[in-house]
Amino acid sequence: MVRDNPALNRFELEQDALVAFSAYRREPGRITITHTEVPDAFRGQGIGSKLARGALDLVRASGDQLVARCPFIAAYIEKHPEYRDLLAPH
Repeated sequence: MVRDNPALNRFELEQDALVAFSAYRREPGRITITHTEVPDAFRGQGIGSKLARGALDLVRASGDQLVARCPFIAAYIEKHPEYRDLLAPH
């Protein structure tokens, strides 16, 4: 399960004592995801997609708009148009 870790400004998915995360900056009404990191041990297992989906669901629940500065998150949204409504206008 993806959780918000506001102390470290990131969404996290922990599995087998390893943590995949998406770092963010928060400002009133807006969350900017800047970087996503998945440990090498998780590559090819869909962990990045689970993290992206969970992070975007948390953004939706917050009611904030999203700025996807992270290429991985931006690509995920391109492939999953149900999350496009989260994007802040340019």
